[in-house]
Amino acid sequence: MAKTDEQAERAERAERGAQADPGDRAGTTLGYEQARDELVEVVRRLEAGGTSLEESLALWERGEELAKVCRRWLEGARARLDAALAEEADAEEGAESAPES
Repeated sequence: MAKTDEQAERAERAERGAQADPGDRAGTTLGYEQARDELVEVVRRLEAGGTSLEESLALWERGEELAKVCRRWLEGARARLDAALAEEADAEEGAESAPES
């Protein structure tokens, strides 16, 4: 059975992703929104079905990598928020304990 052009293009994209260097595939330069949007598309394609086993596995692997990118961004954001809140709390504590003139 012949593949349609769209199926062939999807398989080629998935194959390119499967052959790329894992460090590059993880998208270390991807922003959170880019990684999230690509992850949404990967999930949509997996849920739609109609892909070969090989393509499905490549999509799954890419999705796992994108999820890691998103997780790193979110963990970094959480650390920055925690640091800012701790700094604010320290500043407030210092202001309360400072002698009044």
